[in-house]
Amino acid sequence: MEKQRDTEISDWYQLHGDAVLSFILIMVRDYQLAEDLTQETFVKAYRFFESFNYQSNEKTWLFTIARNITFDYMRKKKPIQLLKEMFMIKKDETPSPEEFVLMKEDSKELYLALSKMKTNYKEVIVLRKIKGFSIEETCKILQWSESKVKITLHRALSELENRLKRSDFQ
Repeated sequence: MEKQRDTEISDWYQLHGDAVLSFILIMVRDYQLAEDLTQETFVKAYRFFESFNYQSNEKTWLFTIARNITFDYMRKKKPIQLLKEMFMIKKDETPSPEEFVLMKEDSKELYLALSKMKTNYKEVIVLRKIKGFSIEETCKILQWSESKVKITLHRALSELENRLKRSDFQ
């Protein structure tokens, strides 16, 4: 069983590691932190491998773990950091060159517009439109109902379109 777990997790890391990293990177906007949280995602997958029951695919399971780890990190931030974000104190949101390469996105404007959106909007756009998860898989990862995924995606895409039209990203 342990050899199977080692092989599976290693294979999953090769297949999905970059996708998990880019998802986390969009959420935390810090490359080193995203690498750490990605590593933590795969360590947790390794530790809880026995609980993976193959009812969903491994990518959905890994993204669920990644999302939960990222949210746990965000909740544990120091209060002053949370206050700064609540009051929209600007920090440099310009992605590093590594982030652009990793994300494999051609549009700096898209990245910047996404980085200014609400977390729920950002997550659903990344999962559905950039990572290509189905509605069902997105529901499992976000632990939302199907209607919430559809409604949030509709609103998020509308906001993204408006931001891109009015050049809110500059």
